[in-house]
Amino acid sequence: MRLLALLLSLTLLVATHELGHLFFAKLFHTRVRRYYIFFNWKFSILKAKKFGGKWHFLFFNAKTPDSWDEKNLAPKDQDNTLWGLGWIPLGGYCDIAGMIDETKGAKDLESTPQPWEYRTKPAWQRLCIISGGILVNFLSALLLYACIFAHWGKDELPLREASLGYDYHQVMLDEGFQNGDIIYAVDGQEMYEFADASTAILLNNPRQVTVLRGDSLVDIPISEGLIERINHEGPKSLIEPRMPFVVKSLVSGSNAEKAGLKAGDSIVSVNDTMLAAFSAITASFKYHKEDSVCLGFYRDGNYMQLPVLVSESATIGVFAETDIARLFKGYRHVEYTFWQALPAGIGYGWKTLVTYVSSLKVLFSPGGTRNLGGFGTMAQLFPETWNWQAFWNLTALLALILAFMNIIPIPGLDGGHIMFTLWEMITRRKPSDKFLNVVQNIGMFLLLALLILANGNDLLRALGLM
Repeated sequence: MRLLALLLSLTLLVATHELGHLFFAKLFHTRVRRYYIFFNWKFSILKAKKFGGKWHFLFFNAKTPDSWDEKNLAPKDQDNTLWGLGWIPLGGYCDIAGMIDETKGAKDLESTPQPWEYRTKPAWQRLCIISGGILVNFLSALLLYACIFAHWGKDELPLREASLGYDYHQVMLDEGFQNGDIIYAVDGQEMYEFADASTAILLNNPRQVTVLRGDSLVDIPISEGLIERINHEGPKSLIEPRMPFVVKSLVSGSNAEKAGLKAGDSIVSVNDTMLAAFSAITASFKYHKEDSVCLGFYRDGNYMQLPVLVSESATIGVFAETDIARLFKGYRHVEYTFWQALPAGIGYGWKTLVTYVSSLKVLFSPGGTRNLGGFGTMAQLFPETWNWQAFWNLTALLALILAFMNIIPIPGLDGGHIMFTLWEMITRRKPSDKFLNVVQNIGMFLLLALLILANGNDLLRALGLM
């Protein structure tokens, strides 16, 4: 299910990205010979092109008939694009006439530049064409966030409203944090949102974090090697809110049901030891396998106790409540109209992009390349069961990432074309096709190496070697 969600998400992003290029190309009367979803090595699942006043289709086709070639069509049909669906689900492309890109080099261009080619257009028009995909991905991300807020609203749990505090990864515990601490300030700046606190610790190289521990504020000095240790450990999560253990339902015939536990009971102790957090209670079960424990819990405001047998797998046979709206009084759900959601989505999308860009500096810290991930890492972002809200949230995030990655001035990416076009506009000197072909090949080599590294990291993680 995760792979299916990732494939659908990337397909939508690539399709809209290439449509951005196609839109501006058509706007400036530049021919787009082919628009493909997925790659069509050897054959295509579908080809479609309009000429002679009607649409023509080919299925599972290896070679396009000569009658479809623009040279053999009537003048009014020569600008028409061939639309295709390939069989290798790794992206797609937009074949713009007269442009050196990943689909063709200088030797593939017409010997004589034509007025309907990309290379003959003014620099500002070429800049619009090559920037179209980035623009569409960025705007679609902001629109997606707005639509998500308009349809589902926004859930908020202020940092200090997690009444049981937070659980910390061992890396953080080694720094001096304790499970149950609530982050109060980072380098003297008070924190109110969980995301802001996490970002400040990970990206701002703080020297001190102030936490609320019980009724006291405690200053924790942060060592300079924190990021390096995080890179080495590679934790999925550094900080998580501690959830109370509220019984949502019971497994039929389970030890908990036999003992008399009921849905709605809030477990707070094990053998008279107060352990209010779900994580602490379930951890204690591991020390009492196939043994009876005395569970203390609240039912309708009354404190009660019952003996419950712990199974060999360290469980008692209940499903815990996970809905934060039911677990925390400070939880807020904000509803938006579409016109309210629009500025909220734009603001949230921009903040998300800034956070992502800031996080990239972690890659340049010692051991930072261990954080690189490929398709496997991206698939793990999606939930195991289908969830439309999560799907669109992650698609919006990936759209922002795709937009930013494509604006980086690396030959082979849109940003490389943008860089050379801007250089031409400033210096009034256009790089030669031969030069563009060479740097394009270098860029594609670098991108391939990065792709191998990222997916190699995924493989090492899967094998338990990282």
